[in-house]
Amino acid sequence: MTPSPGDRVRVDHAGVTDEGVLMPSSDEANLVLKLDGGYNVGVDRADASVEVLERAARTVGDEDGQDDDAASAVAFDDDLPTIALISTGGTIASTVDYRTGAVTARFDAEDVLRAVPDLAGRANYRGRVVANILSENMDPTVWRDLAEAVHEEIEAGADGVVVMHGTDTMQYSASALSYMLDTPVPIVFTGSQRSADRPSSDNVMNAVAAVEAAKSDCSEVLVCMHGTPSDDYCALHRGTRVRKNHTSRRDAFQTVGAKPVGRVTYGPEESDIAVEFDKPRARRGDADLALAPDLAEDVELIKFTPGMDPAALEYLDGKAGVVIEGTGLGHVHTDLIPRFEELVDDGTTVVMTSQCLEGRVCDRVYDTGRDLLDAGVVEAGDTLPGTAKVKLMWALANTADPDDAMGRDLAGELTEESKPWV
Repeated sequence: MTPSPGDRVRVDHAGVTDEGVLMPSSDEANLVLKLDGGYNVGVDRADASVEVLERAARTVGDEDGQDDDAASAVAFDDDLPTIALISTGGTIASTVDYRTGAVTARFDAEDVLRAVPDLAGRANYRGRVVANILSENMDPTVWRDLAEAVHEEIEAGADGVVVMHGTDTMQYSASALSYMLDTPVPIVFTGSQRSADRPSSDNVMNAVAAVEAAKSDCSEVLVCMHGTPSDDYCALHRGTRVRKNHTSRRDAFQTVGAKPVGRVTYGPEESDIAVEFDKPRARRGDADLALAPDLAEDVELIKFTPGMDPAALEYLDGKAGVVIEGTGLGHVHTDLIPRFEELVDDGTTVVMTSQCLEGRVCDRVYDTGRDLLDAGVVEAGDTLPGTAKVKLMWALANTADPDDAMGRDLAGELTEESKPWV
């Protein structure tokens, strides 16, 4: 039996036996094998004996085994809820096609269940690709496409939505949908810090927990990611209060200034998996489905640093909005205040946030702050800077008074007063 890429094989070579999935090779002289531990090994074909243990699943269709017109073979169970799985790219949605070595954008129900078999039997699934990009390439155009796709899925009867997204900009996309959509069902963002071919991957647990959260009694935009480095639970963060605080840890995401909304406990048995809410949240069905996808894209987020050259702010001329990450309670160098006053006088909405991870801006304590308020700068309370940018983009396009909107809580982003770990 001639082995093909994607087949599970046993290879005997030089007194060593390896098992794994056969990968495509760039030459005829070598075999490339992906071991169960996630690493690849190259083997000289001339010295190897290969036994096919399991053929890769293939459908009748075109030359590479793919049949774009084939109907999904996943059975529909009337007793299960329907969850829409929407992919925008990122590590969790990356699927290696072992026949070609390429990452495929195909993302139907069969693809999902093949990649994460643990999802089987938890829901009926509809798969949909909105984008297939690295998360650093996310932009407002994709946010609009994503919001419209989620709206369509809920309108078509989905009982919940899971958005698979790259982790680096997930907090921005979750904020965007928090403002763009009123939802009667959960919309849950998830991703993975480590790819599926690594033994320490978090993709399965995050995906399962996100589906369980999407089935729960909630109607908010949430981010579902590991709550600790271990596989004990995933935290449920409100989409406008979450931040990625570590480059690579599995528990990189944290709710800033408060506790997460809830958690999804995880364990080896079905009975070990449960959704628990620790804070008040919007319940399933509380809101009517509505979409407001317009955004003012001409908004910048800038960070004040000591010694900043005022000339660096010249490019802000004509912007619809500017969000400042100020120091402490919301300050910048005194010499920069006239520049921001000019922007306000020219019609730019200028909003102040803080570089501090916790606490709120208050520009009434020191002279600098009072001067900023006199210049027309708007305080954003304890809204996170990234969330404030997205909120201002939405407020400029959808509200009559963006200044007023930035001082009010619209989607759980702003607390009336700062209380530690509420």
